Amino acid sequence: MINTEYKKKFANNWFEYLQAQICKEFEYLEKFSSGKKIKFIKRDWFKKNVNLGGGTSFILKNGNIFEKVGINKSTVSGTFNKKFRSQILGAGKNGKYWASGISVVAHMQNPKIPAIHFNTRFIVTSKGWFGGGMDVTPCFIDNSEKLYFHNELKKICKKNKKNYKKYKKWCDQYFYLPHRKESRGIGGIFFDYEKKDWDKNFKFIRELGLGFIDITRKIILNKINEKWTKRDKEKQLLKRGRYVEFNLLHDRGTRFGLNSGGNIDSILMSLPPKARWE
Repeated sequence: MINTEYKKKFANNWFEYLQAQICKEFEYLEKFSSGKKIKFIKRDWFKKNVNLGGGTSFILKNGNIFEKVGINKSTVSGTFNKKFRSQILGAGKNGKYWASGISVVAHMQNPKIPAIHFNTRFIVTSKGWFGGGMDVTPCFIDNSEKLYFHNELKKICKKNKKNYKKYKKWCDQYFYLPHRKESRGIGGIFFDYEKKDWDKNFKFIRELGLGFIDITRKIILNKINEKWTKRDKEKQLLKRGRYVEFNLLHDRGTRFGLNSGGNIDSILMSLPPKARWE
Protein backbone atom coordinates (compact mmCIF):
# COMPACT_ATOMS: atom_id res chain seq x y z
CA MET A 1 0.00 0.00 0.00
CA ILE A 2 1.32 3.46 -0.95
CA ASN A 3 1.67 5.75 2.05
CA THR A 4 0.17 9.23 2.09
CA GLU A 5 3.42 11.11 1.44
CA TYR A 6 4.05 9.13 -1.73
CA LYS A 7 0.46 9.73 -2.84
CA LYS A 8 1.01 13.46 -2.40
CA LYS A 9 4.21 13.30 -4.43
CA PHE A 10 2.63 11.30 -7.26
CA ALA A 11 -0.39 13.61 -7.44
CA ASN A 12 1.73 16.77 -7.38
CA ASN A 13 4.03 15.46 -10.12
CA TRP A 14 1.10 14.44 -12.30
CA PHE A 15 -0.60 17.83 -12.07
CA GLU A 16 2.69 19.52 -12.92
CA TYR A 17 3.19 17.26 -15.94
CA LEU A 18 -0.39 17.76 -17.15
CA GLN A 19 -0.06 21.54 -16.88
CA ALA A 20 2.98 21.42 -19.18
CA GLN A 21 1.16 19.20 -21.69
CA ILE A 22 -1.89 21.47 -21.83
CA CYS A 23 0.30 24.55 -22.33
CA LYS A 24 2.13 22.79 -25.15
CA GLU A 25 -1.13 21.76 -26.83
CA PHE A 26 -2.73 25.21 -26.61
CA GLU A 27 0.39 26.93 -27.95
CA TYR A 28 0.38 24.47 -30.86
CA LEU A 29 -3.28 25.22 -31.61
CA GLU A 30 -2.55 28.96 -31.65
CA LYS A 31 0.34 28.46 -34.07
CA PHE A 32 -1.76 26.14 -36.25
CA SER A 33 -4.54 28.73 -36.36
CA SER A 34 -2.58 31.89 -37.10
CA GLY A 35 0.94 30.82 -38.01
CA LYS A 36 2.19 32.97 -35.15
CA LYS A 37 4.08 31.63 -32.15
CA ILE A 38 2.33 32.76 -28.97
CA LYS A 39 3.69 31.78 -25.57
CA PHE A 40 2.05 31.58 -22.18
CA ILE A 41 3.18 34.02 -19.53
CA LYS A 42 4.33 32.17 -16.42
CA ARG A 43 3.62 33.49 -12.92
CA ASP A 44 4.85 31.79 -9.75
CA TRP A 45 3.34 32.56 -6.38
CA PHE A 46 3.94 31.43 -2.81
CA LYS A 47 2.00 31.59 0.44
CA LYS A 48 3.28 34.06 3.02
CA ASN A 49 5.01 31.14 4.69
CA VAL A 50 6.82 29.61 1.69
CA ASN A 51 7.03 26.28 3.52
CA LEU A 52 3.26 26.01 3.06
CA GLY A 53 3.57 25.91 -0.71
CA GLY A 54 2.35 27.92 -3.66
CA GLY A 55 1.62 27.51 -7.33
CA THR A 56 2.29 28.37 -10.95
CA SER A 57 -0.12 30.07 -13.34
CA PHE A 58 0.27 30.11 -17.11
CA ILE A 59 -1.79 32.83 -18.80
CA LEU A 60 -2.35 33.43 -22.50
CA LYS A 61 -4.33 36.44 -23.71
CA ASN A 62 -5.47 37.86 -27.04
CA GLY A 63 -4.61 34.85 -29.15
CA ASN A 64 -6.32 33.93 -32.38
CA ILE A 65 -8.27 31.16 -30.59
CA PHE A 66 -8.03 32.02 -26.92
CA GLU A 67 -9.12 35.46 -25.79
CA LYS A 68 -7.96 34.39 -22.35
CA VAL A 69 -6.91 31.02 -20.99
CA GLY A 70 -5.41 30.26 -17.61
CA ILE A 71 -3.81 27.02 -16.48
CA ASN A 72 -3.19 26.94 -12.74
CA LYS A 73 -1.38 24.31 -10.73
CA SER A 74 -0.88 24.63 -6.98
CA THR A 75 0.25 22.58 -4.01
CA VAL A 76 -0.46 24.11 -0.61
CA SER A 77 -0.89 23.14 3.02
CA GLY A 78 -1.90 24.79 6.25
CA THR A 79 -4.80 25.07 8.68
CA PHE A 80 -8.34 26.12 7.79
CA ASN A 81 -10.00 28.73 9.94
CA LYS A 82 -12.55 27.38 12.42
CA LYS A 83 -15.54 28.62 10.45
CA PHE A 84 -14.50 26.93 7.17
CA ARG A 85 -13.02 23.65 8.43
CA SER A 86 -16.44 22.18 9.21
CA GLN A 87 -17.25 22.38 5.48
CA ILE A 88 -14.28 20.19 4.47
CA LEU A 89 -14.26 16.41 4.84
CA GLY A 90 -11.93 15.31 7.64
CA ALA A 91 -10.85 18.82 8.63
CA GLY A 92 -13.23 19.39 11.50
CA LYS A 93 -10.92 18.25 14.31
CA ASN A 94 -7.76 20.34 13.78
CA GLY A 95 -8.30 22.03 10.41
CA LYS A 96 -5.04 20.81 8.89
CA TYR A 97 -4.95 20.16 5.15
CA TRP A 98 -2.74 19.51 2.12
CA ALA A 99 -4.05 20.08 -1.39
CA SER A 100 -2.70 19.82 -4.91
CA GLY A 101 -4.54 20.33 -8.16
CA ILE A 102 -4.83 21.81 -11.62
CA SER A 103 -7.50 24.13 -12.97
CA VAL A 104 -8.03 25.28 -16.57
CA VAL A 105 -10.48 27.88 -17.87
CA ALA A 106 -10.50 28.89 -21.53
CA HIS A 107 -12.51 31.82 -22.89
CA MET A 108 -12.51 31.89 -26.69
CA GLN A 109 -12.30 34.70 -29.24
CA ASN A 110 -14.88 33.04 -31.47
CA PRO A 111 -18.36 33.03 -29.82
CA LYS A 112 -19.14 29.81 -31.72
CA ILE A 113 -16.52 27.95 -29.66
CA PRO A 114 -17.67 27.26 -26.07
CA ALA A 115 -15.82 28.27 -22.94
CA ILE A 116 -14.20 25.17 -21.45
CA HIS A 117 -13.44 24.39 -17.81
CA PHE A 118 -11.50 21.50 -16.30
CA ASN A 119 -10.04 20.76 -12.89
CA THR A 120 -8.78 17.84 -10.84
CA ARG A 121 -7.38 17.79 -7.33
CA PHE A 122 -6.13 15.60 -4.51
CA ILE A 123 -6.87 16.77 -0.97
CA VAL A 124 -5.61 15.36 2.31
CA THR A 125 -7.01 16.13 5.77
CA SER A 126 -7.59 13.26 8.17
CA LYS A 127 -9.04 11.78 4.98
CA GLY A 128 -7.68 11.77 1.45
CA TRP A 129 -9.70 12.07 -1.75
CA PHE A 130 -9.83 13.13 -5.40
CA GLY A 131 -12.28 15.56 -6.94
CA GLY A 132 -12.74 17.46 -10.15
CA GLY A 133 -14.73 17.74 -13.33
CA MET A 134 -15.07 19.09 -16.84
CA ASP A 135 -17.81 21.20 -18.41
CA VAL A 136 -18.45 23.49 -21.36
CA THR A 137 -20.42 26.72 -21.65
CA PRO A 138 -21.54 27.46 -25.21
CA CYS A 139 -23.28 30.61 -26.40
CA PHE A 140 -24.88 28.68 -29.24
CA ILE A 141 -26.07 25.13 -28.66
CA ASP A 142 -24.64 22.64 -31.16
CA ASN A 143 -26.33 19.29 -30.59
CA SER A 144 -23.62 17.30 -32.38
CA GLU A 145 -20.94 18.97 -30.26
CA LYS A 146 -22.99 18.35 -27.12
CA LEU A 147 -23.40 14.67 -28.02
CA TYR A 148 -19.68 14.29 -28.76
CA PHE A 149 -18.66 15.95 -25.49
CA HIS A 150 -20.91 13.85 -23.28
CA ASN A 151 -20.09 10.62 -25.12
CA GLU A 152 -16.36 11.16 -24.62
CA LEU A 153 -16.85 11.71 -20.90
CA LYS A 154 -19.08 8.65 -20.75
CA LYS A 155 -16.32 6.55 -22.39
CA ILE A 156 -13.70 7.70 -19.88
CA CYS A 157 -16.04 6.98 -16.97
CA LYS A 158 -17.01 3.56 -18.32
CA LYS A 159 -13.37 2.57 -18.90
CA ASN A 160 -12.60 3.44 -15.27
CA LYS A 161 -15.83 1.97 -13.84
CA LYS A 162 -17.09 5.35 -12.72
CA ASN A 163 -20.75 6.31 -12.49
CA TYR A 164 -21.19 8.71 -15.41
CA LYS A 165 -24.89 9.32 -14.71
CA LYS A 166 -24.13 10.26 -11.10
CA TYR A 167 -21.29 12.59 -12.14
CA LYS A 168 -23.41 14.19 -14.88
CA LYS A 169 -26.30 14.81 -12.50
CA TRP A 170 -23.92 16.26 -9.91
CA CYS A 171 -22.51 18.59 -12.58
CA ASP A 172 -25.97 19.73 -13.68
CA GLN A 173 -26.89 20.47 -10.06
CA TYR A 174 -23.58 22.15 -9.26
CA PHE A 175 -23.40 24.50 -12.26
CA TYR A 176 -26.86 25.94 -11.73
CA LEU A 177 -27.54 29.59 -10.99
CA PRO A 178 -30.51 29.59 -8.58
CA HIS A 179 -30.93 33.36 -8.72
CA ARG A 180 -31.27 33.11 -12.52
CA LYS A 181 -33.07 29.76 -12.53
CA GLU A 182 -30.80 28.58 -15.34
CA SER A 183 -27.79 26.34 -15.94
CA ARG A 184 -24.37 27.83 -16.64
CA GLY A 185 -23.82 25.65 -19.70
CA ILE A 186 -24.55 22.17 -21.06
CA GLY A 187 -22.93 20.36 -18.16
CA GLY A 188 -20.33 17.63 -18.18
CA ILE A 189 -19.18 15.74 -15.10
CA PHE A 190 -18.42 16.78 -11.53
CA PHE A 191 -17.23 14.54 -8.71
CA ASP A 192 -15.76 14.80 -5.23
CA TYR A 193 -14.76 12.65 -2.23
CA GLU A 194 -13.42 9.77 -4.38
CA LYS A 195 -11.39 8.00 -1.71
CA LYS A 196 -12.03 4.22 -1.73
CA ASP A 197 -9.33 2.95 -4.13
CA TRP A 198 -6.45 5.40 -4.57
CA ASP A 199 -4.75 3.58 -7.45
CA LYS A 200 -7.92 3.31 -9.53
CA ASN A 201 -8.93 6.89 -8.77
CA PHE A 202 -5.48 8.18 -9.70
CA LYS A 203 -5.70 6.30 -13.01
CA PHE A 204 -9.09 7.89 -13.66
CA ILE A 205 -7.72 11.34 -12.84
CA ARG A 206 -4.84 10.86 -15.29
CA GLU A 207 -7.05 9.60 -18.10
CA LEU A 208 -9.53 12.43 -17.57
CA GLY A 209 -6.69 14.95 -17.85
CA LEU A 210 -5.42 13.50 -21.11
CA GLY A 211 -9.03 13.21 -22.32
CA PHE A 212 -9.50 16.91 -21.66
CA ILE A 213 -6.70 17.69 -24.13
CA ASP A 214 -8.21 15.48 -26.84
CA ILE A 215 -11.76 16.76 -26.32
CA THR A 216 -10.72 20.41 -26.31
CA ARG A 217 -8.66 19.98 -29.47
CA LYS A 218 -11.59 18.40 -31.33
CA ILE A 219 -14.09 21.06 -30.23
CA ILE A 220 -11.77 23.89 -31.24
CA LEU A 221 -10.75 22.46 -34.61
CA ASN A 222 -14.38 21.76 -35.52
CA LYS A 223 -15.30 25.43 -35.06
CA ILE A 224 -12.06 27.27 -35.71
CA ASN A 225 -13.09 28.63 -39.11
CA GLU A 226 -16.72 29.46 -38.34
CA LYS A 227 -17.68 33.06 -39.05
CA TRP A 228 -19.20 35.22 -36.34
CA THR A 229 -20.76 38.66 -36.07
CA LYS A 230 -20.76 41.59 -33.67
CA ARG A 231 -24.16 40.41 -32.45
CA ASP A 232 -22.69 36.96 -31.73
CA LYS A 233 -19.96 38.62 -29.67
CA GLU A 234 -22.52 40.56 -27.66
CA LYS A 235 -24.33 37.33 -26.87
CA GLN A 236 -21.02 35.80 -25.76
CA LEU A 237 -20.38 38.72 -23.40
CA LEU A 238 -23.81 38.30 -21.82
CA LYS A 239 -23.15 34.59 -21.34
CA ARG A 240 -19.84 35.44 -19.72
CA GLY A 241 -21.73 37.62 -17.26
CA ARG A 242 -23.48 34.47 -16.06
CA TYR A 243 -20.07 32.78 -15.78
CA VAL A 244 -18.86 35.60 -13.54
CA GLU A 245 -21.96 35.42 -11.36
CA PHE A 246 -21.58 31.70 -10.77
CA ASN A 247 -17.88 31.82 -9.97
CA LEU A 248 -18.19 34.69 -7.51
CA LEU A 249 -21.43 33.61 -5.84
CA HIS A 250 -21.49 29.82 -5.88
CA ASP A 251 -18.19 28.21 -6.85
CA ARG A 252 -16.69 25.98 -4.14
CA GLY A 253 -13.23 26.22 -5.67
CA THR A 254 -13.26 29.99 -5.27
CA ARG A 255 -14.24 29.65 -1.60
CA PHE A 256 -11.62 26.95 -1.02
CA GLY A 257 -8.89 29.11 -2.55
CA LEU A 258 -9.81 32.16 -0.50
CA ASN A 259 -9.99 30.13 2.72
CA SER A 260 -6.71 28.29 2.12
CA GLY A 261 -4.62 31.41 1.60
CA GLY A 262 -4.36 31.01 -2.15
CA ASN A 263 -3.19 33.61 -4.64
CA ILE A 264 -6.03 36.03 -5.48
CA ASP A 265 -5.04 36.44 -9.14
CA SER A 266 -4.93 32.67 -9.60
CA ILE A 267 -8.24 32.14 -7.81
CA LEU A 268 -9.95 34.72 -10.02
CA MET A 269 -8.17 33.52 -13.18
CA SER A 270 -11.43 31.88 -14.27
CA LEU A 271 -13.09 35.24 -14.87
CA PRO A 272 -13.33 36.30 -18.52
CA PRO A 273 -11.42 39.34 -19.82
CA LYS A 274 -14.68 41.03 -20.80
CA ALA A 275 -18.31 40.48 -19.83
CA ARG A 276 -21.62 42.30 -20.14
CA TRP A 277 -24.90 42.75 -18.30
CA GLU A 278 -28.16 44.31 -19.41
